[in-house]
Amino acid sequence: MKKTLLVLVAILFLFSLMTSADYVGSKKCKMCHKGDKKGNVFEKWMERAHSKAFETLKKEGKEKDPACLECHTTAFNKGGYKIGDPNNVKFEGVGCESCHGPGSDYKKMSIMKDKAKSIAAGLIVPDEKLCVACHDPKKSDTAKPFNKEEYFKKIDHVYRK
Repeated sequence: MKKTLLVLVAILFLFSLMTSADYVGSKKCKMCHKGDKKGNVFEKWMERAHSKAFETLKKEGKEKDPACLECHTTAFNKGGYKIGDPNNVKFEGVGCESCHGPGSDYKKMSIMKDKAKSIAAGLIVPDEKLCVACHDPKKSDTAKPFNKEEYFKKIDHVYRK
């Protein structure tokens, strides 16, 4: 009985390792989502406030405040930004994976060319619920009430053929 339980736990653990996606950082997304032919998706993101969210914390001296890092970095303590980690520069700001989920499983061109495959591999199509997780006046005294139409226009960076 104990042996069977141990084997079952080992199998579940291995399965969880195989199915957990990793955060890769916005620079990996840039490789395919930049330039005129792709609608300047990466460049538009770089111009917007999300990409600069960590800089806001630095100006306010809050770059080590966990309550702020949760929304001003990518995947804080979830495989992305972690206080003191030398790889943090990849996850400063509200990066691609903050809204679209960890990219390791959908980043391949063969997957990204097919929206259904991308979603099946973990790509998140952001909705209002995802945004409100950070854009919530109850969470921060600087957050304004979320207005989907207004905010979605501000972050529009989608490539459309």
